[in-house]
This record gives sequence, structure tokens and C-alpha cells, in this order.
Amino acid sequence: MDTYPSASDQCVDSTKQQERHYYLLSELQSLVKDLPSSFQQRLSYTTLSDLALALIDGAVYEIVQGLLDIQHLTEKNLFNQRQKLHTEHRILKQDLTRKHKQALQVCKSHNLALLKATQRTETEALELRVREEQRMMDEKIIAEIDQKVLDQQNTLEKAGVPGFYITNNPQEVTIQMNLLELVLKLQQKETQSGTLP
Repeated sequence: MDTYPSASDQCVDSTKQQERHYYLLSELQSLVKDLPSSFQQRLSYTTLSDLALALIDGAVYEIVQGLLDIQHLTEKNLFNQRQKLHTEHRILKQDLTRKHKQALQVCKSHNLALLKATQRTETEALELRVREEQRMMDEKIIAEIDQKVLDQQNTLEKAGVPGFYITNNPQEVTIQMNLLELVLKLQQKETQSGTLP
């Protein structure tokens, strides 16, 4: 036989949710005081109250933690790719330097000027290649990070977290980063105090 919550059970649940909402709102208001005043002015009571409502069941914490884990993996992967490219470039430069030294050792004096000019051209060509490959890598990294930001905005918007929507406006992105910081600080505080749902 199915049992449905009684009216008194629903009332208790509603009271608990309301108490949790007030607690979260109070904590958020306290945490906002640590942020720059320009940001504090952009956060209305309604936004904080809506954020507190979104945090009641703890699901947003899990979403944010998942997004953070993905971001850290992405950053680590991009860092490793850049380091690998840097290592490859260092090896190319070392190989070219070694090749040039060997050529200078066996070069006849009447060919020295031509050899040095050729080596200078090879060095400049390698430096140009290195700069271009680093620029392309940096552009790739920026594009991937920008895409992660869009993915995070989209996920949080779909989860109903107030203040999140897809934008590339730097001021709005900064506000969203500050909202995420509030969520993470509140999650950490609740984890430490054992008040997580």
C-alpha cells in the first residue's frame, strides 16, 4: 500500500526547508561582505535568496564540484600539452646548436662566413617556428578555456542557479566567478560543520 506524507509531515518538511533557506541566505550575506564592494552592489537580496533556494538540497554543490573537477583536469591537460611543446622546442634548439658547433669545427676558414650566414638563417627560421607554434598553442588553450566557461555557464543555467547564463561579457563572467566562489565557500563551511543535506 502506498503511503503519502501526512499534512503534519509536509508542514515539518516545509519548516525545515524554510529554516535551511534562512540559514543559507544568512551565510551568503555574511560571505558577500568579503567580496569587493563593486560586486556586493551588484548582488541583490533577491539574487542571494534565490541562490540560497537553489542550494537547499545540495545538488548544486555536486554540480559545481563536478564542473570544478572537469576544469582542473582540463587545465592540467592543457598545461601538460604546453610543457610538452616547450620541451620539444628546447630539444630542437639544442639539436640545432649541436649541429652548428659540429659544422663550425670541420669548416674550412674560406667557407666560415657562408656557414655562419646559413646558421643564422636556420636559427632565425627555428625561432620563428617556435614562436608561431607557441602562439598557436596559446590560442588553442584560450579557446578551450573559453569553451569550458561556456559549458559551465550552460550547465549552471540549466540547473537553475541564479546569475548563470551564457555570456562572454567580462564583467558578467567576473560576477559569475564570484557567485561560484560564494557557493564553494559555503559548501566548504557546511562540509566542515556537517550541515550538508
